[in-house]
Amino acid sequence: MTIYSFSPMPSAFKRIARIGLCILTSACFYATSASADQLDEVFKVGQSKAAAAQKSQVKIDGIADKTDALLQNYKQVNKEIEGLRVYNAQLEARIQNQLKRISEIDKAMSQVTVIQRQITPLLIKMLDGLENFVALDVPFLAEERQTRLDNLRGNLDKSNQTIAEHFRQVLEAYKIENEYGRKIEAYDASIDFNGDGKDRKVDIFRVGRIALLYKTEDGKEVGRWNNVSREWEALDASDWGSYINTGIRIARNQAVKDILQLPISAPEAAQ
Repeated sequence: MTIYSFSPMPSAFKRIARIGLCILTSACFYATSASADQLDEVFKVGQSKAAAAQKSQVKIDGIADKTDALLQNYKQVNKEIEGLRVYNAQLEARIQNQLKRISEIDKAMSQVTVIQRQITPLLIKMLDGLENFVALDVPFLAEERQTRLDNLRGNLDKSNQTIAEHFRQVLEAYKIENEYGRKIEAYDASIDFNGDGKDRKVDIFRVGRIALLYKTEDGKEVGRWNNVSREWEALDASDWGSYINTGIRIARNQAVKDILQLPISAPEAAQ
């Protein structure tokens, strides 16, 4: 049996082993420290990239919002442009119509002188016709109507009035004469109903142009105008006096309107 014996490690070898152990420990510590630094660096790089990515995303979101806003604005502008096109087309049509009217007005203005020369003879003919009408009409308000005609003829010679004003005045006279035929009226007058050349005060009652009646102040005499014979005709006061008196009161708003029986001549056929 072989017996091995171990001798103690020499002290020099022990020192060498300790030194080697210290070197190995230092190397491991250094390797551990280097790995931690690298990990920190990696984390920092990752964090930097994440921050950069967030910033990029924010920029992308901002650009997307701006793009969407621009798109909506573009659509709105297109709608406005379309509306303006329709509006401009309508304005163009109006402008063309106005240009046409301007052309017509210019043409009419070039004929103003000719028209003015023709209006004055026309007004004179109109006054002549109106004067003949009044002369042949029922003789109510004779003085007032004749005075109006005289004033119109005198106005034609006035230089401070335009042709348009003369025309307006003549048309107004025609309008007044037309209104006479649609109204009833009562007024005081002096007439020669007996044909003896003596005027007597009477109350006149006019119903348009179909009846012109009179009543003396005492009510004892009544009569009517006969436009065919152009003279006054006496009527029986017992038959017509009350009707004529009632008509006069109605015309003067002294009685309520009512149906009246009046002596009116039947119309005759025109010759």
